[in-house]
Amino acid sequence: MKSEAEQLEPLRKKIDAIDQSLITLLTERAQVALEVGHIKQEFGSVVYRPEREQQVLDKVATKNPGPLTTQGITAIWREIMSACRAIEADTKIAYLGPQGTFSEEATLAFFGHCVDLYPVASLDEIFRSVETGQSQYGVLPIENSSEGAISRTLDLLLESGLLITGEISIPIRHTLMSQSGDLQKVTHVLAHPQALAQCQHWLTQHAPQLHREAVSSNAQAALDASTNPQFAAIASASAANTYGLKVVHEGVQDDAHNRTRFVVIGHHIATPTGKDQTSLILSVKNEAGAVYKLLEPFAKHGVSMTRIESRPARKGTWEYHFYVDIEGHQDDPQVSVALEALQKITAFYKCLGSYPKSNHAYDKK
Repeated sequence: MKSEAEQLEPLRKKIDAIDQSLITLLTERAQVALEVGHIKQEFGSVVYRPEREQQVLDKVATKNPGPLTTQGITAIWREIMSACRAIEADTKIAYLGPQGTFSEEATLAFFGHCVDLYPVASLDEIFRSVETGQSQYGVLPIENSSEGAISRTLDLLLESGLLITGEISIPIRHTLMSQSGDLQKVTHVLAHPQALAQCQHWLTQHAPQLHREAVSSNAQAALDASTNPQFAAIASASAANTYGLKVVHEGVQDDAHNRTRFVVIGHHIATPTGKDQTSLILSVKNEAGAVYKLLEPFAKHGVSMTRIESRPARKGTWEYHFYVDIEGHQDDPQVSVALEALQKITAFYKCLGSYPKSNHAYDKK
């Protein structure tokens, strides 16, 4: 009987040969990407086209014969596209920092690792960075499956002229961490307000003695805990590694299926892909049947509404803005007709953009 080394040797040689073929093909793909970049530069087009990349991922997924999973094969292709995009031009992405936040995780999951990451201190600064051209795109949370909409994100989308160009949903698994790996000397637990809310029952049951303190981000909580033995932090597992903390307990979120949806903001409008979503901000006159009339154009023209969220208009008159997501692109015939009818009956109308709908089968699990 052959030894393990003797049996593995021919397989390893086969893998080496396949790797060389892959390098050759990837080099050819990169050369073509450079040609694409030159043409885009000639016509002044943007390098990153989320609709094109989503179409590539869809095609790869349908042609995947296995044994690689759909999630695995699309993750590989995201990184290939990210590397090819990087040789066309640098792409700078603003996100809620510091390093180690779930916003950073969402950014890398969406754009791949070959981008220039720009962590900022607030959601407002993400918008400011993209509006001034300091960054090409921004990534920010818009809603959580447990705690609902992120109010500040909704307010900023109302005030800004930036457009939503993409979305991604990632699982949120919170980890409790400290310098020592236990809670013996800990008096405070730090986290973003949303994270504290998502873990409140676990904390009440398992660590009721800890004073809960809200900070700007979970990564900031981890950074603070790394300098003070009386602090514990709730953050991602990667934050523990980044800031030299030890894990006290994993999975401290109350909802095992906790997810956060992030949106990508930029300046351009994505073209239709056939699997799109459009986001709107609407308001109606304060009169009987106004909300019913608001929904009527969608029903009449066969447009599905996937989300509706209300926010006070902050005018002191008990008026509200409605944040609505619908299936389809604003240029799709039935959607276009519905939106035209909608504009005639609304007191306020704003389209936040049409963009490829996130395929949760591709999202990181």
